[in-house]
Amino acid sequence: MALSIHNKDKQMDSSKYVRYTPEQVEALERVYTECPKPSSLRRQQLIRECPILSNIEPKQIKVWFQNRRCREKQRKEASRLQTVNRKLTAMNKLLMEENDRLQKQVSHLVYENGYMRQQIQTASATTTDNSCESVVMSGQHQQQQNPTPQQPQRDANNPAGLLAIAEETLAEFLSKATGTAVDWVQMIGMKPGPDSIGIVAVSRNCSGVAARACGLVSLEPTKVAEILKDRTSWYRDCRCLDILSVIPTGSGGTIELIYMQTYAPTTLAAARDFWTVRYTTTLEDGSLVICERSLTTSTGGPTGPPSSSFVRAEMLPSGYLIRPCEGGGSIIHIVDHVDLDVWSVPEVLRPLYESSKILAQKMTMAALRHIRQIAQETSGEIQYGGGASLLGFNDAVNGFTDDGWSLLGGDGGDDVTIVINSSPNKFLGSQYNASMFPTFGGGVLCAKASMLLQNVPPALLVRFLREHRSEWADYGVDAYSAACLKASPYAVPCARPGGFPSSQVILPLAHTVEHEEFLEVVRLEGHAFSPEDVALARDMYLLQLCSGVDENAVGACAQLVFAPIDESFADDAPLLPSGFRVIPLDTKTDTPAATRTLDLASTLEVGPGGARSASEADSSSYNLRSVLTIAFQFTFENHLRDNVAAMARQYVRGVVGSVQRVAMAIAPSRLSSNMGPKSLPGSPEALTLARWICRSYRIHTGGELFRVESQAGDALLKQLWHHSDAIMCCSLKTNASPVFTFANQAGLDMLETTLVALQDIMLDKILDEAGRKVLCSEFSKIMQQGFAYLPAGICVSSMGRPVSYEQVIAWKVLNDDDSNHCLAFMFMSWSFV
Repeated sequence: MALSIHNKDKQMDSSKYVRYTPEQVEALERVYTECPKPSSLRRQQLIRECPILSNIEPKQIKVWFQNRRCREKQRKEASRLQTVNRKLTAMNKLLMEENDRLQKQVSHLVYENGYMRQQIQTASATTTDNSCESVVMSGQHQQQQNPTPQQPQRDANNPAGLLAIAEETLAEFLSKATGTAVDWVQMIGMKPGPDSIGIVAVSRNCSGVAARACGLVSLEPTKVAEILKDRTSWYRDCRCLDILSVIPTGSGGTIELIYMQTYAPTTLAAARDFWTVRYTTTLEDGSLVICERSLTTSTGGPTGPPSSSFVRAEMLPSGYLIRPCEGGGSIIHIVDHVDLDVWSVPEVLRPLYESSKILAQKMTMAALRHIRQIAQETSGEIQYGGGASLLGFNDAVNGFTDDGWSLLGGDGGDDVTIVINSSPNKFLGSQYNASMFPTFGGGVLCAKASMLLQNVPPALLVRFLREHRSEWADYGVDAYSAACLKASPYAVPCARPGGFPSSQVILPLAHTVEHEEFLEVVRLEGHAFSPEDVALARDMYLLQLCSGVDENAVGACAQLVFAPIDESFADDAPLLPSGFRVIPLDTKTDTPAATRTLDLASTLEVGPGGARSASEADSSSYNLRSVLTIAFQFTFENHLRDNVAAMARQYVRGVVGSVQRVAMAIAPSRLSSNMGPKSLPGSPEALTLARWICRSYRIHTGGELFRVESQAGDALLKQLWHHSDAIMCCSLKTNASPVFTFANQAGLDMLETTLVALQDIMLDKILDEAGRKVLCSEFSKIMQQGFAYLPAGICVSSMGRPVSYEQVIAWKVLNDDDSNHCLAFMFMSWSFV
């Protein structure tokens, strides 16, 4: 009894409050910095090593560390909540200002509407002479509402004249950023919030194209200004920006004369350049302003550098308003307003130069995203090295003569353009590397082409090209491209459709904050060209940049750019980028992104004779045109130049054909039955296969696959396509792994593929080890009895995602002669794990 009382007293002593001296706290803090959660042995060691802690029990030290971790967690949570609160406060202020601006805009529109109504009533109640007078008065009123700025007499070639232009630019920019000088319409999907990119709007009914954005970032105004002024770091279309003159102003600001060259997005139109004045100053409320406009004959000012390869575009008053935020960070207003001289481009491309949404994606939102990215990298939340190393794709598409590019004669066809560059010195210090060029003479060759696509979402096409490389790539050409990194290149391959199929493994490297761009390494499994080349067969690697694959991003350009790299993955590795760029020319209609495959239902309302006319197409079909630009780069030795050019031209033509086939397959529009591959739904083959599948199921199992009122082929096809279980067919080959030849909508969804890519998927690749064993053990039963039931299991989609299923029914599909045609599988009650 006495012993138990003694133990209870000891427990009470060990749990009582202990007051630590400053020296003891300092010693414990040192250990906490190294190890926040020390083990029991480490705590005992701490007591032995620090005599000042000898009077404290190990349990009390354990409690101290627990409390310290709890305080640290509470401090971090409090800090996070304070940050969120500051963001919400700043966003609330931003929204209130935006609301005030919109109210002013509404008042202005109401006034104009009332005035126009009055003029219409007056015109209808008066004679012709009076109506003429009212038209004159209306014109005078319109001039009062939108007065043409009268340029004062000044010499704009001196600092005082430039300052006058700069102050006018400042006033016009602020009227666009915070006023009603431009009729702004908010972009779809741009919802404000503490973690959103911000409020994004585009212009309506104004000269040129304009976009506006405002948002919050956790960087100080001076840092934000520094980033935004470095346009080449975030504006991917900026080739170069030269500051030719800097003039300080009396208020501590600067006036800069800037010449900027931009890349053309396609091979079909010339690139643009700008000659501008940029004004940086501080407003009375402490806000930083960077505003800019073009210097033209109407504004006055120095004449810009001449440019033979560029079309001079005009930047109307644009810029950045950067205001400090309470508690740190900044509120940014961005306005981009340009006139790209749309009349100098082919008519079919004009929507590309007339779209404010494309300007918003490529320039306005790119600036805001870049600042947010820098902010998160600065705070250590995320790291992204970016894809700047693959920007040589822009150089390949444009092929500027001052970079050393020259046109190589064609073979009579004008579909593929070949340009060569034999001036390696032009590339030193850029994305190219001298080691690429053969020591005994050679250079870089680029084969490029542009084509129009109809009813193909750019994001979907680029995603397909990324995920199904074997649909368009040639292993022999990939091997030749990779050989430019080695001392002794392979011989020039003969490009051929299909070539060597190569499987790929995608290894993610990094991505931006909003996942609109990601960098990855692609490993291509090696193949030998002949038995003698087995020793040379090795895996190849590509550095790949993919962007714009969000289908909901209005006006976004989708791009897939890649370059061969060696196994070292060195940061300074030479890169020769090739790839695809798809830019929407028209905005798409408001449609749900429901069907993302070449579906059987797309021709179900059509008889075997053909497709519906465009006027009969339902409202969910796309009305979208886009322009696809393809560019592939290769090194060459001088004596093999013509051979490489012929190979490159043939290869790009093959890629164009493959892309056209893929585009027809993935287009959500209605396609006629005479387009695309033979298994296109609605074709006689598809109707016949549907009949065989249902008939064979009835013969072998004695039951009906589904009830169909009409036995017509299209009725069976419709039921088969819409069946809730995943039904798919495999080839029956004794000397090769079964390959999928058909799947219904549920089957394509389960495999995460399309009918075009389905034929690249083998049955044993989607089954796990247990599934393969069961299939092997039941295979003879299927062939003898005609069908078998396979138990529940797990398989994987083409994207590597695990899929569970409750049961599989497998049966032989017989043709009209009762010969074996293929194997059918029905995966019942499947779902992604």
